[in-house]
Amino acid sequence: MSAELASSGALTGFLAATVRVATPLLLAAVGETVTERAGVINLGVEGAMLAGALASALGASALGGTGGAWAGVAAAAAAGIAVGVVFAAVVVYAGANQIIAGAAVTLGCVGLTGTIYRQAYGSAGAGLSLPTLVAWPVPLLSRIPLVGPSIFAQPATTYLAFVAVPVIAWFLYRTRPGLALRAVGEAPGDARAAGVRVRAIRFWATVFGSALAGVAGASLVLAQVGTFAENMTAGRGYVAIAIVVLGRWHPVGVAVAALLFGAATALQFVLQALGLNVPYQLFLTLPYLLTLFALAGAVGRARAPVDLGRDLAMD
Repeated sequence: MSAELASSGALTGFLAATVRVATPLLLAAVGETVTERAGVINLGVEGAMLAGALASALGASALGGTGGAWAGVAAAAAAGIAVGVVFAAVVVYAGANQIIAGAAVTLGCVGLTGTIYRQAYGSAGAGLSLPTLVAWPVPLLSRIPLVGPSIFAQPATTYLAFVAVPVIAWFLYRTRPGLALRAVGEAPGDARAAGVRVRAIRFWATVFGSALAGVAGASLVLAQVGTFAENMTAGRGYVAIAIVVLGRWHPVGVAVAALLFGAATALQFVLQALGLNVPYQLFLTLPYLLTLFALAGAVGRARAPVDLGRDLAMD
């Protein structure tokens, strides 16, 4: 009996870790899906996540308590929007190369957040303790054995991530504005001839994706670790872009891919806990290797938006 309880507890913990790891990736990836559907590939999503993470720390520490945590989420969204506006203005209206501009935005965010962090917290920043988002158990559903505590007893950012999936899928495939957005990413010339404001749609789709990336950074800080460290996103923005490809630019596929990466990460935690005589660095590579193998199998069959990454011709 005790072995069964331990087994069910371990499985619940594994599922909870999967959802926890997947949440920031899903937020960033579903936002990037909207951006890429409009024809813009935003490598600056890593920078937007990092800016959101720092902004959430600043907002949360400024007010403190539960209100501070929510202020941190709002600040993170604002930071993501600011990064998105800069990137979108450069690539959509100034015609800069999207790849180079995205890399520049990310590198700029790494330097800027590091500078602000040291100015704000100094040497005490390493021990920074922030108010966190509390879990909101869903009545009845959170009591379902095994899956209830791991899925239905999560912070609000997790619910936001999973609600965003059907909402954005409905928007993209069941509404006229969603059809216009996809047309901009597939055939901007035809969309423009039909009266669609191509540049405006690409601009706001990019800003929206960056806003969700900022909230993803807040989820990392306020729902997972409760502190901030320089460059703490550690490439999660790039993983989110890979998840978009793995999910074939569809919100539901993106959600499945994010959970797959989350499960692989949770599995490496379990393997490390077993105390196997294997260097732990090998376990750390597991989710990235799984993502590479999955991408290798998916890319050949996936079709990106036709105009993804291409600069618009001058109007």
